[in-house]
Parts: sequence; C-alpha cells; structure tokens
Amino acid sequence: MSSEPSKTGPVLIECDDGVDVTEAAPVPDLMAPAPTGQAMQVTAQLAARRPSRLTRWFWALVGLFVSAAVSMAAWDFATGLVARNLYLGWAVMGIGAAALLLAVMIVLKELAGLARLKRVDGLKMRAEAAVQAHEMGQARSIVDALLQFYRGREDLSWGRDSLRRQRDEVLDADALLALAEIALMAPLDKAAQREVEAAARQVAAVTALVPLALADVVAALTSNLRMIRRIAEVYGGRSGTLGSWRLFRAVMTHLVATGAVAAGDDLIGTIAGGGALAKVSRRFGEGIVNGALTARVGVAAMEVCRPLPFGEGRRPSVAGLVKRALTGLFSKER
Repeated sequence: MSSEPSKTGPVLIECDDGVDVTEAAPVPDLMAPAPTGQAMQVTAQLAARRPSRLTRWFWALVGLFVSAAVSMAAWDFATGLVARNLYLGWAVMGIGAAALLLAVMIVLKELAGLARLKRVDGLKMRAEAAVQAHEMGQARSIVDALLQFYRGREDLSWGRDSLRRQRDEVLDADALLALAEIALMAPLDKAAQREVEAAARQVAAVTALVPLALADVVAALTSNLRMIRRIAEVYGGRSGTLGSWRLFRAVMTHLVATGAVAAGDDLIGTIAGGGALAKVSRRFGEGIVNGALTARVGVAAMEVCRPLPFGEGRRPSVAGLVKRALTGLFSKER
C-alpha cells in the first residue's frame, strides 16, 4: 500500500500565530452584484441636469403661446356668453376674474417664499463669516438676527428666552454661537432628522415592496422633494413649489458634484442585516441603499437650509439616521 497522502482528501493549512479567521472578510458573491441605489442615482441625475439654453427658450415660448391661446379662448367664450345671456356671461367672467386673482396670489406667495429663502442664505453667509472671524461683534449681530428671524416661533420661545438671558454673560464669540446653536438650532435639528428618517423609510419600502417599473424613481423623486421642502419649513424657509425645486436642484447638484450619490458597500454595512438582505433579495438591497442615499440627501438639505452652520460634532450622522429609519423596517427587532 502506498504511504502517499490522498490527492482528493482535505488539506490542512496552518495559520500564523495570532490570526483570527473569524475576522476575515466574507467571500464576495460574484453572481449577485451589489445594490447600487439606481433609483436615487437616476433621481439625482435628473434633478442636477441643467437643460440647455435652447431648451429653456423653447419651453418658455411654448408656455407663452399656450397661455395666450387659453386666454383668448376664455375671453371669446365669456364675451360670447354675454352676447347670448347677459347674466350667465357676467357670472362666467366673475369666475375667471376670481381664478386670475388666485393665480396672482399664488405667484406672490411663491415670490415671498423665494425672498425668505434668500434671507436664510444671507443669514448663513453672515454666520459662516462670523465663525471664521471669531469676532464678538459679528457673533452678537448674528445672534440678534436669529432672534429676530425666529421671533414668531412658539416652539422656540424657551430657547429665545434662555439665549436672551445668557448672551450678555458670554464674552467669547465661538461660545456665543455655540449657545445660539444649542438654544435655537437643536430643537429644529431633531424635527428635521425625523423628516429625513420618514423619507428614507418611505423610499426604502417602496423600492423593496413595489415591483413596478419606475415606481422607485417616482417615489424617490417625490419623497426627496417633499423632504427638502419640509426641512426648509422646519428651519423657517417656508418655500413654495418653485423654492422647493430650487432647493432640490441645489442639493442634488452639490451631491452629484462631490460624488456623494455613488453607493458603496459601507452604506449597506452600516445597517444591521443589510448585507444579508442584499443577498436574499436584490429588491431589499436596493431599498436599503436608496434609503441610505435619501438620508444622505437629507443631511445635505439640512446643511443648505440651516441658517447657522453645524458646530463641531453636531452634524447628524448618516449611519445613525439610516439605522433608526431602516433597521426596524427590514428586521424583526423593534
């Protein structure tokens, strides 16, 4: 009998001392590609894409033409009714005048929303300059501007009173800005984070549970637009439809330019059970990544809409938002 070891038997490979095989990375599954968050990436590309000048002129002229045609048709219809029936014609003209008045009010509301957003942008620029300058006069000016800006917010009454009592006792610019951030921004940050978690949960659920084509893209677009609008309202922006779209494009353009919408394995790894879910069902994996990218958009929206820049250690963690929003959604732990 031959004493040579069998070539088909098990092979024992000795490891070096101190090596723990349990800490080794799992073998990648080459047959199942990792989720990429396609819905959020498509949404970001659509929002950040700026149409060409020819396209903008085309749609502007089409809008003017349609508006003129509708106006002339409505006028001819109303004057024709007046000629046929005086009372009915004047009633229709009154309805048209009321609709025109409402349209003017909507336009004025949109303009007011854009003006308020510009005011928030101005406060943010002044606050960033004060943070960099470390000058007490600028810090006091920013605190006074914030108190004036939030003077009508009942949910910040305690913070305003506390800040007024303590601001004269603080003699350091950085400490005064930190006090304003704790008194005024901390409650608003919590409310904004709840909006981010709700949007991430909704996008993840629709992506994972609705198999319809383009349903995840529509859900991501509408949920992110609504989330950014509500975050702006939390911080006092109160943007209208045009203002919300302007914020949405600004946030998405920033994320696309910085590459922050590129999904990576670390996003899935931040969620308990994320890797296992991605292997069990690609739809669930896509839902996790889309939800995580929505949370990343939400944090960027908070930075854009917040009138005071985040102090050291106060920027919310994307991983923490994703865990709170999605761990209970895709696992049995509550």
